[in-house]
Amino acid sequence: MKMVEIGYNHRHDRSFCINRPDGTESWLLLIVKTPAHFKIGRKDVRTSAHSFILYRPNTPQYYFPASNEYFDDWMHFMPDESEQEMLNELNIPLDRPVDISDITDMSSMMRSMCFEHYSSDPFREKAIDLYFRLLMYKISEKLMQKEANLDRPEGIYSEKLLWIRKSIYRWPGRDYSIDDMAKELSLSRSRFQHLYTETFGVSVNKDVITSRLNKAAELLKTTDMSVKTVGINVGYGNTSYFVKLFGSFYGLTPLQFRQTEEK
Repeated sequence: MKMVEIGYNHRHDRSFCINRPDGTESWLLLIVKTPAHFKIGRKDVRTSAHSFILYRPNTPQYYFPASNEYFDDWMHFMPDESEQEMLNELNIPLDRPVDISDITDMSSMMRSMCFEHYSSDPFREKAIDLYFRLLMYKISEKLMQKEANLDRPEGIYSEKLLWIRKSIYRWPGRDYSIDDMAKELSLSRSRFQHLYTETFGVSVNKDVITSRLNKAAELLKTTDMSVKTVGINVGYGNTSYFVKLFGSFYGLTPLQFRQTEEK
């Protein structure tokens, strides 16, 4: 497999849009971490925050964010004949987006491939080949799990809820909209909130606040960022509100907390 170019965890704002009517000369794999819109033929397809699409060469590519920000991993590559046969055998869908329950493993492999591609290691090409095959098997595994869960909607909800919660704690500074999260599960706002609380024993709003303030405490302890900058980094552009929320959570203002930790 010839790697053309690869990127990991790229972030774009809402204005981001890819429009390639003639596609690219290489294959393109996207692992999409946030809701997105894809134009497939004349149809607009909205995906959840955990999906992928594998484009063949010269296939039109048109996609853009369905929320305020867009994150993805991407890889332009040229598979050899044996790897194309493997894709056929694994029945991996081509040229259309597919929602899956959890992209954590897949994204981790893309990160490793990205590291190898830009390294000077003598066996990087062989390592990339192995990671690519493992990634294809992992995608196929996710598809089989999805198929097995078709008759168990509760199972689908549990997996997607777990991914949402992992995302909240992994990326606390993101803009988390309850309406967007509910759409990812095709649930009403109230049903999503009830199901989340029922599953984890805590509300989604509480989890968002906890993850952000835990990260804020970490930044106050380990960096010299200003209180305003810390607040912005964890999703609070209003410094006064951030200070008030932090104080109610920890019993100290951010500056008092930092001073206590420095003693």
